[in-house]
Formats: sequence, C-alpha cells, structure tokens
Amino acid sequence: MIHIAILVLALILDRVVGDPPWLWRRLPHPVVIFGKALDVFESRLNGSDRSYENRKLNGVVTIVVLLGLASLFGWFLSSIFSALGPLGYLLEAVVVAIFLAHKSLGDHVEAVLDGLRRDGLEGGRLAVSMIVGRDPKTLDTSGVVRAALESLSENFADGVVAPVFWYAVAGLPGLLAYKMLNTADSMIGHKNERFRAFGWASARLDDVANWPAARISAILIAFGAALRLGPAAGRLSLSVALRDHGLHRSPNSGWPEAAMAGALDLQLAGPRVYQGERVNEPMMHAAGREEARAADIVKGLCVFHAAWIGLLASTLLLLAIICAF
Repeated sequence: MIHIAILVLALILDRVVGDPPWLWRRLPHPVVIFGKALDVFESRLNGSDRSYENRKLNGVVTIVVLLGLASLFGWFLSSIFSALGPLGYLLEAVVVAIFLAHKSLGDHVEAVLDGLRRDGLEGGRLAVSMIVGRDPKTLDTSGVVRAALESLSENFADGVVAPVFWYAVAGLPGLLAYKMLNTADSMIGHKNERFRAFGWASARLDDVANWPAARISAILIAFGAALRLGPAAGRLSLSVALRDHGLHRSPNSGWPEAAMAGALDLQLAGPRVYQGERVNEPMMHAAGREEARAADIVKGLCVFHAAWIGLLASTLLLLAIICAF
C-alpha cells in the first residue's frame, strides 16, 4: 500500500516540478549514469574485430549484468528509505519522480509549438530536432507537427506509463531496471552494423517490458480524448488504436501513436527520413486529415495532460482497492 501512495505523490511531483534544469546542470542525471555504464561495456565488448555471434552474446551478458546492478541498487535505496519512515517515503517519491517524464515531455513538445509560432518552419524544425531522430530538414510544417505528436504519444508510453507500471509492480528495483533497459534500447537497440548484434537482447527485452504500457497508454489517450475533445473523439481514438497499431514497425509504439491519430482525426506516421535513410510506413488513420497544423499540437497536449489525469485516477483507484482489502 505504501509504495502505491508514494507513486501517487511522485506523479504529482513530476507534474508540478518535472526535471529542473538547474539541478541537472550541477548533478548528472541518473539516466546519464546508466548511459555511461553502458558505454563502458560496449566499448570493451562490441569491437568490430569480434564475430557477430560473440557480439550478440556479449550484448546479452551486458544487459543482464546491468539490469541486475540496477535492480540491486533499487533494492538498496528502497531498504534505506524504508528505514527512515515518513522522510524516507518522501525521498523515495522524489526518486520515482525523477524517472517520470510527463512535465518535461510536455514542455519539449510545447517548445515545438512556440518555435513554429515565433520563428515559423525553421523554429519548429530546430525545436523538434531536440526530441526526434529524423532529419528535420526534410520536414515541412505538417511534418514537424506530426513528429512532435508522434514523439508525445510514444514517449507518454515509455516515459510515463511504463515507469509507473514497473514501479507499481516491483518498486524501485523494477523502476530502475526498466529505466536501465529503456536507456540501453535507445543507445544500442538499433538495426545498424554497429549495434545489430550487440543491441539485439536489449531491443527484444525492451519490447517485452513496454508491452503492457503501450496498450495501457492507448486506453489512457482515448480517455483523454473523450475527456477533452468529446466522447466521439474517444471512441475514434480507441478504434484507430485497435485497427492501425500494427502498421508501425515497432510492436508497441503503434498503440499510443494510432490512439493519438484517432483522437485528433489526423494521419500520423507514414514515410520519414532518419540520417539520410528513408523509412516507408503506411499512414495510421489514413481516413484522417492529411494536413497537420500547429493547432493540432495544442489539442494533442490537451489529450496528453488529460491522459495523465486518467493515469493518476487509476493509481488512486488502485490505492483505494488495496486499502479496502
């Protein structure tokens, strides 16, 4: 019961405070530390002189060791916090909030909107380049808006819902292990010559770890659409998620992105360019509007924040059920 109450407090802390830049200018963010630990293993075990099979095995060993270390550190922190009583519960809530990304994600997407409004297409391209990997020079205004909305919905799943899910299931050990895995996937889970073998295990495990959150996030986005845009938008959001999620190359990202496409009645995904390489995918919600406008970011943010309300309400309901029994 206590750790669910801590989770409620962490959700609120993240929504209000987020990631204060002044703090992370002075201290390394835990995710940065995770990344440096991964670099140590990768630089030593993923040399180009090694065979494909050896690099693949080394990647398995790397992620297993790092997940074990992250879980162990989470258990260590949890033990310390439990011994401190109420002060420890507050400190644990702060730690959990650090690993949630609702406010920071919303702020980054809002910066894209501000860039478009203040400096036009170039301002939007510059701002969206901070949150997506695709080549911003290939994007027109519709492309910038789509990229921002796709990032908003996808990262709601793996930056907000998934950490909440794994903390609820396994406390700090589960949360830290998930964030280590998610960091590994973002760094080495790429299908290129360097990481195809070494990052194989991290990418596959990340798909498994994000399976529940992707589907939960689609439901929450549909709820947010119904709450802010009306019941019809909520029904369309859920319908498009169920129908079009498989059009995405990721087994998980298609769920929240398709849900957002339905919520806004807007085509999302489709062809895009990453580091000069064109990725051809069909549009999700092909019957939706083709032209995306800055106003769609406003609506998308409204749905995103309302989805957070659904997440908080669900966590409170879980707490009430636990208290009742």
